[in-house]
Amino acid sequence: MNIKRIGAGNRMSKGVVHAGTVYLSGLVAEAAAGQSVKEQTSDILAQIDAALKEAGTDKSALLKANIWLTDISTFAEMNEAWDAWVVPGQTPARATVESKLAAPGLDVEIMVEAAIDRAAQRAAGRDPAAAKKPGARKAAREARAAKKGGINSPEKKVGARRAAKKAARLAKKGKGPKE
Repeated sequence: MNIKRIGAGNRMSKGVVHAGTVYLSGLVAEAAAGQSVKEQTSDILAQIDAALKEAGTDKSALLKANIWLTDISTFAEMNEAWDAWVVPGQTPARATVESKLAAPGLDVEIMVEAAIDRAAQRAAGRDPAAAKKPGARKAAREARAAKKGGINSPEKKVGARRAAKKAARLAKKGKGPKE
């Protein structure tokens, strides 16, 4: 199982990446704590941008957002910052509710989930799932070549099947022949 933690602390992580999705924790204003709801929302959205970038994605891949406001009458003010930030036509599923938050002066908390484009990560060399042991790829490639190579004799077919099985076992263990 491949799990990447972003900003891991003793109590929680800022985000967790697993199976092509990043899950961010609830974020509150840092620089704008105690300021207006619009300013706090803008501060949080900037933090979200940074965390999504670290995870290998961006706001265009948002799947879901949960927003908590200490006063639901500030909903329109929060939406001013949100609407200026979100990508039109790429908006996530979203819920906004009124709730008490952790400390005075924190009036907005936002938690999001976003998809990660694995193809883009592989192209940039950042896909952890593609980072296999060096020899495993070579063994699998050799097994495929042996299968395809017009092998007609029963002995050679048995050898190709054995090579393919061996390559699969090595890949599963994360090992492979030394290159």
